[in-house]
Amino acid sequence: MGELFTFFGLITHDKTFIYMTHMLLSAGIAIMLVKMAMSNLQLVPRGAQNVMEAYVGGVLKMGTDVMGKENASRFLPLVATIGLFVGIANLIGVVPGFEAPTAFLEMPLTLALSVFVYYNYVGIKEQGVIKYFKHFMGPVWWLYWLMFPIEIVSHFSRLVSLSFRLFGNVKGDDMFLMVILMLAPWVLPMIPFALLTFMAFLQAFIFMMLTYVYLGGAIAVDDH
Repeated sequence: MGELFTFFGLITHDKTFIYMTHMLLSAGIAIMLVKMAMSNLQLVPRGAQNVMEAYVGGVLKMGTDVMGKENASRFLPLVATIGLFVGIANLIGVVPGFEAPTAFLEMPLTLALSVFVYYNYVGIKEQGVIKYFKHFMGPVWWLYWLMFPIEIVSHFSRLVSLSFRLFGNVKGDDMFLMVILMLAPWVLPMIPFALLTFMAFLQAFIFMMLTYVYLGGAIAVDDH
């Protein structure tokens, strides 16, 4: 099976170049949408402002269900930015001639590492080093020696949960679309296009939800 056709691939077939151009394109589109939404703010939102406010409100409600409104508002800029970036990056892969940068492991892994480092930093900052890592040991003192390494492995497995889930799903969607386009390039792809568009939004939603869950767990150590 050949490679996906991309417009940037006409310049060079170097995978790093194709990945970087599509990632920068996704970032550029995200910045452009935000600028459009904020260019003419109105009391009664319309157009891009209305769409962006609905998106931000939805993300805030999602976080409120996980960690309460105060904490959800605190981490809203991070989670909403990640969701917008990932969503656009996923959607680009649905457009013929473009490839989703999230279909390259580098981007999901980088985002996952950023979330991993940040939620641990927040947990340590909120609870202190000793109290935060004491949570890893569980409630029973004579099982500390067993629970601590299990918790460490569990936290590192979140890197896999965040990165490989996103990468695997988007890469699989790209390959599925390529097969459909090879077999029936005109009418039949309309259904897969709708399905892949839904999946692009779904994967962005899952990434945001997991980010909120991990942040919520890091700042709620005292509740356990």
